[in-house]
Amino acid sequence: MLSVCVYCGSSDISDEIYLQAAQQTGEVIAKAGLRLIYGGGSTGLMGAVADAVLDAGGTVTGVITKQFDTPELAHQGLTEMVVLPDMHTRKARMVALADGFMALPGGFGTLDELFEVLTWAQIGLHTKPVGLLNVDGYFDNLLAFLDDVRARGFIYAEHKDLYMSADSPQALLAALKAYEPPTDLARWVDRTST
Repeated sequence: MLSVCVYCGSSDISDEIYLQAAQQTGEVIAKAGLRLIYGGGSTGLMGAVADAVLDAGGTVTGVITKQFDTPELAHQGLTEMVVLPDMHTRKARMVALADGFMALPGGFGTLDELFEVLTWAQIGLHTKPVGLLNVDGYFDNLLAFLDDVRARGFIYAEHKDLYMSADSPQALLAALKAYEPPTDLARWVDRTST
């Protein structure tokens, strides 16, 4: 693993506990010698994780759309900034650049990115690890919901192996590095499989 993509919130009004988790995540990524791939923003958890990687001597690639490439929103001190025309292209580039994915607390955008990368894993477009940093129980309800979705038959049992969660950045990064993709996903696409 050479790079990790972090999906997280850009809100400036999130609780301090989440900002601290983003900073710790950045420090852990830099200490592991990994490149951070993220959305290119300077605000909220996005700015905190990027700043922490840079402050620890690491490298950061931001991937941002023209819409958000403004002095108020875009980070001005990254190792590399990629500016793309739209969100679809941006998300695809982030997936292509990353060897694994971490979702930190965030809102609609974070959840959109998380579910897209999980869906792509489900249908075999990639075999990269996906993890949720469950700071202060932030993802507890989502994880319970996913268990219920599986219990109701809308995803298969093996799909639980497409994601993992941990409550510290160190534990989550270790789990991402140890990830072995499930080998029995074919029946989701090929309904003749058992």
